[in-house]
Amino acid sequence: MDRLQAMEVFVAVVDHGGFAAAARRLDLSAPVVTRAVAELEARLGVQLLTRTTRQVRVTEAGARYAEDCRRILADVGDSEAATSGSREQIQGRLGVTAPVLFGHLHVAPIVADFLRRYPEVDAHCVFADRIVNLVDEGLDVAVRIGELPDSALKAVSVGRVRRLLVATPAYLAEHGLPRRPEDLADHALIHPTQVTPYPEWRFADRGRPLVQRIRPRVRTTTNDAARSFALADLGIARLLSYQVADALASGALLPLLESFETPPLPVHVVHHEARHMTRKVRAFVDLAVDSLRGHAALR
Repeated sequence: MDRLQAMEVFVAVVDHGGFAAAARRLDLSAPVVTRAVAELEARLGVQLLTRTTRQVRVTEAGARYAEDCRRILADVGDSEAATSGSREQIQGRLGVTAPVLFGHLHVAPIVADFLRRYPEVDAHCVFADRIVNLVDEGLDVAVRIGELPDSALKAVSVGRVRRLLVATPAYLAEHGLPRRPEDLADHALIHPTQVTPYPEWRFADRGRPLVQRIRPRVRTTTNDAARSFALADLGIARLLSYQVADALASGALLPLLESFETPPLPVHVVHHEARHMTRKVRAFVDLAVDSLRGHAALR
């Protein structure tokens, strides 16, 4: 097996979580896959994978090498396609990550559209309310909400979302309307701890930061559950505007303390550097950017 083939085998093991899965994906025998990775490790003089009886995990050096392999294989494919005058077929595995509710509402429909357009593509979606490392988890594209740290990744802005306090008309009719953040001490509050673990909500008072300590009546691990509790007339929830756009439009929820909002949060589509993108990833990024920029909930 030549070096490029061995790289392809190694990336398949990383992406599919094991030797047997990679062998099935590449239509090779498991011993051939195992031997190819062992030869790579011997040539490089480093351990790329840790193996137990139950799982295969990529080492830190292996994760870096897998990323380099992806870039090299993509460059070779682009070069061959350009030389032959043909267009690279869009196929293979596409890995996408986004926050849970945003992924369900906005990213999953884009992935479904992409899969209908390109039937040779398989999708792996990781929807989680945490920062998922694209390299460590072998993913291609992320949708991120909030300010981005400096990194080698490429980010394309697609919109902004607001942090909103919301409650139902029925709850407000019974408990009254808060006029300032301090008034929240007299209200039942719904707090999604997975996203904001500390019992405090941040506001802006004429440009100055204001931190309000809270005593939630309901603590929940997901924004989706917080939204459900708010719609059940149980109190005031703090959520992002895209999470309650439909309920605000219908009047089922009302926004509160809008003059005390903090600045909107940016939304980005994040991916590896443009020169390392395959046509598959480039096509998905183009579709995602166009779709998300056109969505009213992100304006």
